Amino acid sequence: MSKPANPRPSEAEHATVPSVQILSISEDRDGQRLDNFLFNALKGVPKTHIYRLLRTGQVRINGKRCKPDTRIATGDQVRVAPVRVPEPRDPGQAPERLLKAVPTWIVFEDRHYLVFNKPTGIAAHGGSGVSFGAIELLRQARPDEAFELVHRLDRDTSGVLVFAKRRPALTQLQTEIRDNRTRKRYLALLAGRLPKDKMHVDVALAKNVLQGG
Repeated sequence: MSKPANPRPSEAEHATVPSVQILSISEDRDGQRLDNFLFNALKGVPKTHIYRLLRTGQVRINGKRCKPDTRIATGDQVRVAPVRVPEPRDPGQAPERLLKAVPTWIVFEDRHYLVFNKPTGIAAHGGSGVSFGAIELLRQARPDEAFELVHRLDRDTSGVLVFAKRRPALTQLQTEIRDNRTRKRYLALLAGRLPKDKMHVDVALAKNVLQGG
C-alpha cells in the first residue's frame, strides 16, 4: 500500500514571519509627529492599520504608550509590534536621456534645497501607472543624496518644483505653504492682444482626459 503524498505546504508556512521593530530616531526626524514618522517607516502598510497599532498600544516610545500626535525626539526608541510590510516597489530605471538632462533642469541649489524646472509630461512622482517621476529621476541621477518633495505639480504642468535635502528644511517650507506665506505664479501664453493691461478671468478650466485617467 503506497503512502499518501505529503500535504502541500501552505503559503503561510513559507511566509516570513514579521518581528518586532525597534526604530531609532535620528536628528533629522526630531520633532516629527509619530504617525507621520510611521507612515514613512512602514511604507505600504495602510494608515488605518498604523492607527490601530497606535490605538491598541502596540507602538511604544522608550517603553511608554503614545498617541499619534506625539512628537518624537532624537535618540528615542520606537518599538513597533510585528507588522507585515510589503516589499518596496522598484520604480524602474529611467531612460538615460532623461537622467542626462537632470543637471540642465536644476535652477537653484544650496545645502537645504534643490529647485527643479520640471518639464511638461513628467509627473512629480511615480505611481498610478507612472513608472517614475521627477523625484525618482533626481534620486537615480544622484543616488548618494537624499531628496524629498516639498510640493507637487500636475504631470502636464511645467514649472518650478522644490526638493528638500533635510527634514527641517522640508517641514519649514511646507509650513509656510500651508500658512499661505508663499506665492505661486502661473504664466499663460495668449494669442492676440489683451484689451487692457489687467483683467479678471473667472471661467472653468478645461481638463483633458489622459490615458491614465
